[in-house]
Amino acid sequence: MAVTEGQKIILGSGKLYVAEFTGTIPADATIEAEANLLGKIVGGATLEYKPTFYKAQDDMQTVSKTVLTAEEASLKSGLMTINGDTFSKISPTARVTEAAGKRTVKIGGIANQDGKQYVIRFLHEDPSEGDIRLSIVGTNQAGFTLSFLKDKETAVDVEFKADPIDDEGTLIIYEEEIPVV
Repeated sequence: MAVTEGQKIILGSGKLYVAEFTGTIPADATIEAEANLLGKIVGGATLEYKPTFYKAQDDMQTVSKTVLTAEEASLKSGLMTINGDTFSKISPTARVTEAAGKRTVKIGGIANQDGKQYVIRFLHEDPSEGDIRLSIVGTNQAGFTLSFLKDKETAVDVEFKADPIDDEGTLIIYEEEIPVV
């Protein structure tokens, strides 16, 4: 069966960029700068959207009304390449210092919470069908685990929970390049 015109078959992973949110989503070239690359991805990335509905219904099930009451969105990924600076973007209490050729990261202490929000951009590059960009604003709320194994790379799993981006309550911006006719 052929793909319907205008639809895509999406294959492959992408890149994950993170920058501090200052009130607006930066231009593509700004957010997708090498300095904002959070790390090389392992295991792909997953965008999840979960609506919550309330249904009011009479006992005889002859009338009902359903309303959307809440929404959640998150972007999950695994990072295969990290350094100490990575922790400042995935832990709200991380403090990073550098001196005499050593980077030290201290994590913990609720009083050290920085209160920062981040723009998280996942970029799926596809030279034949066009790139796809997913953007959310939020923080990593999954914590992290570092496993040092003899026969496998250390991967840090992150889960950024989305906060509203604008005064319309937008949680996700999905952009895809389309052919210009």
